[in-house]
Amino acid sequence: MATKLNLDKLDYQIIQEMMENAEISYADLGKKFFVSAGTIHVRIKKLQEAGVVKGTKLNVDLKQLGYDVIAFIGVYLEKSSLYDIVAEELRKIPQIVRLNYTTGNYSMFGEVVCKDITELRQILHDDLQKIKGIERTETFISLDESFGRNVQVYKTK
Repeated sequence: MATKLNLDKLDYQIIQEMMENAEISYADLGKKFFVSAGTIHVRIKKLQEAGVVKGTKLNVDLKQLGYDVIAFIGVYLEKSSLYDIVAEELRKIPQIVRLNYTTGNYSMFGEVVCKDITELRQILHDDLQKIKGIERTETFISLDESFGRNVQVYKTK
């Protein structure tokens, strides 16, 4: 059973602000929310220990680094009971950056980032076809990402 977190308004404000700008200093956060930098530090540490905050990530334009193909793969499993085994095998493929267990047509739905179509073909043909438990896949190539964002957990404006 999950433990109920006791998050207050300040916790949500900190989370929202840092989701928008993880580089903001504790001092600047403190000024914005009228508390000390020490208070911000303690709150962030509490959020990390509770597993709410799981580090920070650098937002990189992957196209600038030569990753030109984003695709989504719907995975049909032979049996839904194979999900955990197949998910662990898919985790070994570094180009698969996100995987979800889903309802609907697919058992699993994943996002793949590749340098080119040749790399995508290798993943689809060589890597996925070797995984026992996958019945078949359906691939969708993204032509453009219109936007990507975090959920708004607290209105700060």
